[in-house]
Amino acid sequence: SLSSGILTAVNCISVRWTMRIQDVFTSSKLLALVVIIISGIYYICIGHTENFEGAFEGEFSAGNIALAFYSGLFAFGGWNYLNFVTEELQDPYKNLPRAIWIAMPMVTIIYVMANLAYFAVVTKSEMIVNSAVAAVFGDRLFAGWSWMIPVFVALSTFGGVNGVLFTSARLFATGAQEGHMPAFFSLFHIEKQTPIPSLMFTCFFSLLMLTTSNVFDLINYFSQTLWLSVGASVVGMLWLRRTKPDIPRPIKVNIIIPYLFLIAIGCLVVIPAITRPKDTAIGIAILLSGIPVYYLCVKWKTKPDMYNCLSGCFLRFLQKLCSCIYVESNEKMSN
Repeated sequence: SLSSGILTAVNCISVRWTMRIQDVFTSSKLLALVVIIISGIYYICIGHTENFEGAFEGEFSAGNIALAFYSGLFAFGGWNYLNFVTEELQDPYKNLPRAIWIAMPMVTIIYVMANLAYFAVVTKSEMIVNSAVAAVFGDRLFAGWSWMIPVFVALSTFGGVNGVLFTSARLFATGAQEGHMPAFFSLFHIEKQTPIPSLMFTCFFSLLMLTTSNVFDLINYFSQTLWLSVGASVVGMLWLRRTKPDIPRPIKVNIIIPYLFLIAIGCLVVIPAITRPKDTAIGIAILLSGIPVYYLCVKWKTKPDMYNCLSGCFLRFLQKLCSCIYVESNEKMSN
């Protein structure tokens, strides 16, 4: 909670400092992962391969595999957030694909190698009993220096929180600029050019999520909502490719890729819905909870004068409180 509040304040104050902090946290995470990978490889090379015996034995089911993908894809979720900050990129049509093509293979290789190192050092029973696998790894290999691993894990977590705050707030701001969310989300600070109301909203709901006692249930709820939304976006993209084939598309992929992606999304949504209907129902309920807000604040055009008066007063209050102004999207400004 404290870290979310501090990082939200930094995001409100300066984009430059936010990026510097992100660079520090990311570098710390990569350094820790490299140390873990090298230590794990050394541990394997000196003959400790007993943990890999019968590594693929056990019971498998489609539902459990899909839920395992939820946890794995949650760790790799950064690819999705890149699309939220195109306005912050220089020459996004070139740099966004480069970021994806460079970052995704690098992150995949590093995470797979880190997991290999964990499995080499930590037994299956220890992984089941201990939620902090990295701490067990550090205690076994680094002895007196094992305290470094929890520190690096904390820095990695801070980096993840900082990245989500930075990107999600801009998603809300862009949605408001396009008329899909309440107007106050599109307020930006006059000098610092940061979306303060959106950042505060993101922080509030992040703190609300901390009330859950089981992080894996939270991941399942979040993943249902995420992949339904991603699936809808892919369907919309395919529909536009078919109905409007001639509109400019600076970033374009082969049509086979979104179809394959849509099939994978279908498996991620349908299979857990059958095996874990309760989690699916909660995730869908969270998703549908935004519909009343959308119709009340955006779609409903003939609102009573009292509502418009209160809404206007609230908007002006936020503008004065946060020293913010309403910012329209680049597309609207160009028109």
